[in-house]
Amino acid sequence: MGIELPFRVTLASGSKGRRYLMEKWGFTFEVLPANIDEPTEAPYGNCRQYVQHVAWLKAAAVAPHVQEGVIISADTVGWLDGRVIGKPTDRNDARRILRSLSGRTHELWTGVVLWRKSDDLQLIWQERSLVHMRPVTDVELEAYLDSNQWVGCSGAYAIREEDDPFLTVIEGCISNVIGLPMETLTRVIRTFGMDESAKA
Repeated sequence: MGIELPFRVTLASGSKGRRYLMEKWGFTFEVLPANIDEPTEAPYGNCRQYVQHVAWLKAAAVAPHVQEGVIISADTVGWLDGRVIGKPTDRNDARRILRSLSGRTHELWTGVVLWRKSDDLQLIWQERSLVHMRPVTDVELEAYLDSNQWVGCSGAYAIREEDDPFLTVIEGCISNVIGLPMETLTRVIRTFGMDESAKA
């Protein structure tokens, strides 16, 4: 069943995972990727501030090109040993990241910004999930790298919603791990988007 909203929705992201989630949950939306250069280090060693900052930068980059409705932007990164686990630069970097995650539990943070264009009101929040990766053998690792599922993905992986062979979400929601916490989004966006002119 589609989610009918009386205002335009713009997704400021080129992420396949976020588009998939929005479509699955029944949103009608337009896509306008932000295409910003993302910082590689978290300010003050704080992952929550990092995803909040980058998500806002994405929304701010798209806002001048949108005239009405609500912009949705998000940023998702892993966090392990006090460092951001971002998107791998190449296969070797993906191998390094996955080896560091193997057999361990890491945090997965998503920062979300809703930007209402009618009055530039912004709603910003962050959500955390805990994800455990079982120990991965060298053969499994190379096969996964061959699949290219890691390309463009924070943490060098794209989790399956059901029966993932390597990953288990032990706290938080799986949509957050994919890149957009849909449970929260669907609760807040309808009320947030209804400014006085829309209600009239």
